[in-house]
This record gives sequence, structure tokens and C-alpha cells, in this order.
Amino acid sequence: MSKKYIAIVIAAVLGVAALIWTRPGPQQWHESVGVVWTTEYHIMYLGSDDLSDSIQAVLQQVDRSASVYNKSSLVAQFNDGNSLVANAILDTLYRASLVVHQASDGAFDPTVMPLVNAWGFGYKNGSLPTQAQIDSILQFVGLEKVSLKDGKLAKADPRVQLDFSSIAKGLACDEVGRMLRRNGVTSFMVEIGGEITCAGTNREGKPWRVSVDMPSDQPDTVSHEAALVLALNDGGVATSGNYRKFREAGAERISHIVNPKTGRSQTSDLLSVTVVAPNCMLADAWATACMVMETEGVQQMMQGRDDLGVMTISAIDDQLVVWSNARFANLIAQ
Repeated sequence: MSKKYIAIVIAAVLGVAALIWTRPGPQQWHESVGVVWTTEYHIMYLGSDDLSDSIQAVLQQVDRSASVYNKSSLVAQFNDGNSLVANAILDTLYRASLVVHQASDGAFDPTVMPLVNAWGFGYKNGSLPTQAQIDSILQFVGLEKVSLKDGKLAKADPRVQLDFSSIAKGLACDEVGRMLRRNGVTSFMVEIGGEITCAGTNREGKPWRVSVDMPSDQPDTVSHEAALVLALNDGGVATSGNYRKFREAGAERISHIVNPKTGRSQTSDLLSVTVVAPNCMLADAWATACMVMETEGVQQMMQGRDDLGVMTISAIDDQLVVWSNARFANLIAQ
């Protein structure tokens, strides 16, 4: 037997062994649960491998990029300085924020952080600000004061700060979803603190069922009353409300929703907004924007849109009034 023949046989055996070694395992459902940014996450996916480590890596990357509570994150460095080179995550967050900011006539604005701090809902403990203090802060609030050019994120005033909290969880859901797709997963649901992105089908081979809660007058309760259930095969869902996170000043409830135009805590008859969008990042941002726009403004803007499904729940004359556009209504599970 020639050496050349032996070499060919060995190469063939090694090739078969490599194919056997790298052959994907059987498809099965996996679950990953944990806590990130003081909120729980729950991830389900159909795949051949346990991707828990990869999920953690994605969440850590988002944290290192966009968390204002991580003092070493890129956004924290931007808030402490004047400019920096944006990575892919900051680039995506800024560009998406700018789109929603402009489309909502400024209702969505991630530079509202100093006002959020002043009202006591940010990473600094504030008290109820005076009108003079609000007016002073408003001078350096506005996304038009931030620019992204040649990969560098810069600000017109050193006091400008960015807070992507109202869009970053949605992006994190999407980033985990993209990682799952890269690993061959086509059916998954990623939920972080109530924000959801999903694709494919559930364990029963049917569209994912997403429950939307009714607002509660008991914000600390762990029980949830479903307003309705959505049936989704693809896309993102986010809900924003003012009935769980607030402060009390005497008999008045101070909402964590701060209007970037007035600088004041937003008070209205709108209790919650649920948005379905092509991805969770946009759903997250639009849900926040709608809470600033109030019931009438939301209905006027969203009535005819077919790219966003929107539902509002408002308290009118001591009754809960539910409204949705056609896109949202078509997604309600039968």
C-alpha cells in the first residue's frame, strides 16, 4: 500500500470524524432566566445547543455600551466628557432615537436624563424641582444637541447627557434575537422586563401568545390581569405606563414619564400604551413617546399607520377606555 493511498484514507477518515463531531445535536426547547438591570428576563428558543453563555455575553455588551448605571459604560463616559467613538450598539441606539424623536415631534428624547434625575427617577436622588430649576435644565435638553459624524458621538453643550433606558431593553431583546438567528435558531421569544421580541412559533407550533396587562391601581402587586392576548410570529412588543413607577407628593402622584418639552412630570388620562413594531427597540421607543403625547395625540398619529400596532388604555370619567388602531386589532388572538 503506497504512502499516498494511506494519506488519502487517513484524510477521508478524519473528514468523516469531523462531520460526526460537528453535526448539530437534536433540536429541543431551551430556557434561560435571570436578572439584568434590576429586572427579570426570560428567554425560550428551539435549538440544538445551550446558548446561555452567548446570551450573557450579549447582555453584558449592551450594559457596557448603554447603561447609565454602569459608570464605566460608553454612555456614562459620554455623559462625563464631550465626545467619543461610538460602537455599533451606541450607533444603532442614536440613529433609532433620532428617527423616533423626529417622527414624534420631540416626544421621545434620550437627552431628558437631567430632568429625570431632577424629578428623582434617575441615577441621582432628586426632589421636586422648581420651575426655575426646570427652565435651567431645559437649556441643555434636546437630541438636536447631539451629533454623530464619522463614527464620533459629540454634544454641543458639555452638560448634555444621554439616557437610552427607554430604548436599550428593546435593543437588548433584538440583539439576543440576532445572536440566536446567527446560531441557526428560527423560533424564539426573548422577554426582558416586559419588552419582547419573538420569531417563529411556540412549543405547540403556533404563533407566540403575548399577554398585555390591564393597568392596576396597586403598583406593588405581583398579580396581573390580562387586557388581551396578541398572536405574533415575528416582531417586537413593548408597553409603557405611569401606574407602576411614580412618587407621591402629598395627594399627588408624580409620574416617572418626563415631558422633554415642558420639563415636567407628565400627568394625563393615558395610563398605558402597548406598541407592536418590526423590532423591540422601535416598539420600546414609541411606547415611551406615546406616553408623552397623551391619548388624543397618540390616536391622531397612529390611527392610519400600518407599520406600528398601537393600543392605549386611558382613564376617562373613572372608567378604563381601550383603543387600538387596525394594525394592532389584527394581531389580537382569536
